[in-house]
Amino acid sequence: MVNPEQAEGISSGKSLQPEDNSPQPEDKSLEHFKAHHHPRLIAKRLADGPESVFIKDFVYGAVDGAITTFAIVAGVAGAGLSAGIIIILGFANLLADGFSMAVSNYLGTRAENQHRINVRQMELDEIEQFPEGEKEEVRQIFARKGFKGKLLEDAVEVITADREKWIDTMVQEEHGLSLQDHDAFKAGLATFVAFCLVGFVPLITYVANWIFPGTIANPFFWSILLTGIAFFWVGAVKGQFVSQHWLLSGLETVGVGGIAAGMAYGVGVLLKGIVG
Repeated sequence: MVNPEQAEGISSGKSLQPEDNSPQPEDKSLEHFKAHHHPRLIAKRLADGPESVFIKDFVYGAVDGAITTFAIVAGVAGAGLSAGIIIILGFANLLADGFSMAVSNYLGTRAENQHRINVRQMELDEIEQFPEGEKEEVRQIFARKGFKGKLLEDAVEVITADREKWIDTMVQEEHGLSLQDHDAFKAGLATFVAFCLVGFVPLITYVANWIFPGTIANPFFWSILLTGIAFFWVGAVKGQFVSQHWLLSGLETVGVGGIAAGMAYGVGVLLKGIVG
């Protein structure tokens, strides 16, 4: 038998399935964001400070290592010189240029940290010598952020009541500097390791032929292929950290490296014609 309610449902085209009023599971990404923004976790992240990321130093070393080493390979191959010269010059480049880049990055990062210390000391001196002028700077900084009236004055009083927070505000807002020191030694080490690891890729085929003669018939072709893969991998990794699509970032790095390699090969061919 069909009861009147079922008959009405059939005539109106409504589903006979019972309504499910139970709460639906939340999106997993939303649950993740909620957990990530728990007050206790937020307090811990702010207390720990931002985490140092050495992706810039790694990409800097990796790209330059691959470009300069492959430039040597391409230049020597273009000049028609022996594989032994490629290996000698390639390893000399890995150690000498890699160390030079690592030291340069170390000194540059250290200088940036020292500059931050000098700026903090300068702001401390100005606060002690002319506090009203420095308060006015804070007032104008927060006014530009949209604070007005009593809220603006309260913000100025809160910031200037704590000497360290006052200096932090001036370092960030007036000078545009990060409050976080970047480990100079780790930055240099990341550059050196990336330079040597990725920079070795163009030499792999020549080293393989040196250890096992005749293993690879056309080492220059395979060097090009492996170097292109290395360029793409570095670009793809970089893309994950800068919110750029891995394919686009990889192709971009391959393009830049390919231009440099092509120039080196052309120079080798040209010099072969002149010197040879």
